[in-house]
Amino acid sequence: MKRLLLPALALTLAAPAHADTLVDNVNGITLDKDGKLVRFTGLVIDTEGKVKQLLDRKDKRPERPDFKQDGKGKTLIPGLIDAHGHVMGLGFQLMLLDLSDTTSLAEAQAAIRKYAADNPEMPWIIGSGWNQEKWGLGRFPTAADLDAAVPNRPVWLGRVDGHAGWANSAAMAAAKITAASKAPEGGRIEMEAGKPSGVFVDAAMTLIDSAKPKPLARDLDRALYLAQQKLLEQGITTIADMGTTIEEWQAYRRAGDKKQLAVRILSYGGDIDNMALIAGPGPTPWLYDDRLRMVGVKLYLDGALGSRGAWLKAPYADAPGQKGLPLLTPAQLRNKMVRASMDKFQVAIHAIGDAANAEALDAITDLTADLPGERRWRIEHAQIIDPVDIPRFATLKVIASMQPIHQPSDRAMAEARLGPDRLKGAYAWRSLQNAGVRLAFGSDVPVESANPFPGIAAAISRTDAKGEPFGGWRPEEAVSREAALDGFTRTPAFAGFAEDRIGTLMPGMRADFLIVDADPMLASPDEIRHMVPLETWVGGYRYYKQKEGATVGR
Repeated sequence: MKRLLLPALALTLAAPAHADTLVDNVNGITLDKDGKLVRFTGLVIDTEGKVKQLLDRKDKRPERPDFKQDGKGKTLIPGLIDAHGHVMGLGFQLMLLDLSDTTSLAEAQAAIRKYAADNPEMPWIIGSGWNQEKWGLGRFPTAADLDAAVPNRPVWLGRVDGHAGWANSAAMAAAKITAASKAPEGGRIEMEAGKPSGVFVDAAMTLIDSAKPKPLARDLDRALYLAQQKLLEQGITTIADMGTTIEEWQAYRRAGDKKQLAVRILSYGGDIDNMALIAGPGPTPWLYDDRLRMVGVKLYLDGALGSRGAWLKAPYADAPGQKGLPLLTPAQLRNKMVRASMDKFQVAIHAIGDAANAEALDAITDLTADLPGERRWRIEHAQIIDPVDIPRFATLKVIASMQPIHQPSDRAMAEARLGPDRLKGAYAWRSLQNAGVRLAFGSDVPVESANPFPGIAAAISRTDAKGEPFGGWRPEEAVSREAALDGFTRTPAFAGFAEDRIGTLMPGMRADFLIVDADPMLASPDEIRHMVPLETWVGGYRYYKQKEGATVGR
């Protein structure tokens, strides 16, 4: 029996490789190629791991399938696709110090102090996940705050959104940061009493990054292993990896060569250099039985709202002197877009603020008539949009790649950053959909958990984990259940030029699916939020089966 499993993952393989399989007695749900909901009670998988037939209750079953599983009436849905995540970011979050669950500076300091004590051999303490807004701090943390926890070793911690870093005095000394240090274009060094305070925003993060130890190949391999394990147990069968580096691509290739690549990865190079180094003259072919392909490039146009790096048309309501940071000039953006598009790479532009979204749309307008082929422009996040720009997404056929879980996480911060008068175009899913824009949903993991079910619940309810606010925040922007399912299946496949392989369970498509404990078309938002995969199948293989009594968290 040929096995494609990661041996140490303890994942269960239910079906022999390349054998006809029948999964029967299920409450099956999928969307067809046009987005219409289709229900079925049985699924036949062919010898290539593709869907051979969907069976209704009255349809005749294969008499002697090579393998048969009784679904016991459970719900079967397509494998969920995360349209925007960071695979290695998730893996390293699982390996290194994670502050995402801390709720105060004191709690974070205690976690940092404990991690340093538990890992005395580490020359640097490296981690991520801090969020001064969640801590109610009212300011950025400082090097002095970190020195109070670990004074004698460099500490470098990424903010939850990945757009700011927090260094202690030892890390700044190792990077030779002084009061005279200047931030590179597109970055900002936070200052206090005329000296760097310890927080470096966007491009300024490179000043510390260049001094920290580089991860070894075995570190990358371990991170990929952990990331795949987490994604499979949360029901993600495909993820668009936004910002792949050459070192990360090599880790994916090593896993594929060893038949240890379970999750499908749609790769977008981290800027033009990585794109060209990895793929050369054009997008790669599908590799490892449709497990890996580099399809495009990720370009950063601005920063994030939480660190006030998102580029806004008007100043921040809570920082009147700041509008955020454009990370590329108009000429740089267009040059990169032309360079990628001429070689048929898809372009995905990170744009969070309304000025960044407008500039991305302007660039697409300028270039779209002169570039060859079908481009399927993507704007990643499309978080804050001037309402006048929403129709332009549809006119230009731009895919809005958005993360529903950001809305409940960011609601209070967005209100503070923007003020009440600029919220109409914030997280505007329904307005974009009504304009005719395709929505590809994801998580931005590790900024948020990769768990897609809270994202589906947020998309249909505009509420957080506590069901607040009552009735939803700007509930007119909620989408239907079918649209939410589409956003995590069919459209992310289309958004990655993969709609001929994944995204639905119609005959001929890859048999990627989940067996879950409730029907997402009928369950309440709170029930959906707490749904967990009982089994995760990729290409006709069962890669994950929930252990009795297990729960799937962050």
